Amino acid sequence: QVQLVESGGGLVQPGGSLTLSCAASGGIFTIDTMGWYRQAPGKQRELVARITPRGTTHYADSVKGRFTISRDNAKNTVYLQMNDLKPEDTAVYYCNADGSVWRAHQLFQFNDWGHGAQVTVSS
Repeated sequence: QVQLVESGGGLVQPGGSLTLSCAASGGIFTIDTMGWYRQAPGKQRELVARITPRGTTHYADSVKGRFTISRDNAKNTVYLQMNDLKPEDTAVYYCNADGSVWRAHQLFQFNDWGHGAQVTVSS
C-alpha cells in the first residue's frame, strides 16, 4: 500500500493556528485528488477539504474561511493550514490520496489513508 504520513498535529488554544502535512510515498506514479478528513469522538468521519492536481479546492462549510488546503506535487505532499481554530475542530485528522502506484513493474490504482493526526483545541 501507499504510505501516507501525517504530521503537525497537537494541542492549540482556541483562535490559534496549526498546519498539518501529509507526505505520500511507496512507488507512487501519480497522485490525483488529495484530501483531509476528520473524525471527532462519537461522530462520523467527514470531509474537511480536498484538492485536485491542478489546485481546485473544496471545503466543508464548517471550515470555509479558516482552513486552507494546498499541495506540493513535486514532494507528493498535501497541507492543511488551520486558522482560528475552535474547540469543535478537535478531532483526528486523516490524509487521503488516490492515484496510481508501481507494484511488480505494473501500475495499480490506489485510494489510501494515513493513520491520523490528533488535533486538540482547548484552553
